[in-house]
Amino acid sequence: MTIMPPLAAARLWLSALVALVLLAGLALADGADAGRFVGSYTGSAEIKMADGSTDQRDMSVTISQAGKGFTVAWTSSTRKPDGTIKAKSYEIDFVPSDQENVFAAAMRKNVFGHEVQLDPMKGEPYVWARINGDTLTVYSLFVDAEGGYELQQYDRTLAEGGLELDFQRVSNGEISRSVHTFLKRVPS
Repeated sequence: MTIMPPLAAARLWLSALVALVLLAGLALADGADAGRFVGSYTGSAEIKMADGSTDQRDMSVTISQAGKGFTVAWTSSTRKPDGTIKAKSYEIDFVPSDQENVFAAAMRKNVFGHEVQLDPMKGEPYVWARINGDTLTVYSLFVDAEGGYELQQYDRTLAEGGLELDFQRVSNGEISRSVHTFLKRVPS
């Protein structure tokens, strides 16, 4: 049996400790970028339509950690002239993809129980997200029955006290709807 000198043993332990810390850091980095966006945000916006008209909307979004990925849940509410409120809500889980800072939507489970994307060729949205610096972008692509497309892009950029939201809907190359607003962080 060979006995290792104390200094060599200490170096070996220190190297092992550094390797463990680096590996733990890499594991945490997988979903760490999304953690900066976690919170609830609310605000209102004036939506610009393709015909030049505008529509007032109340908006909210909640971003939360979900395993190695994250969940984005948002609601857009419109006040109708008769006083009623029409609200649309969406919630999508995102999981890490093979590309750095790009996340796949986990919108349904296949027969094996794995979360998979929907099929845009069947009229379902193809959804993904990416984190680029201080901006979390969610994309949603639809293919219509004639083979045309609609692409929605939600840019949510970290800002003092909340998020800057930039939304654009592009249908076959034409911007049909856009919005820019500030969503204030709701204290937790």
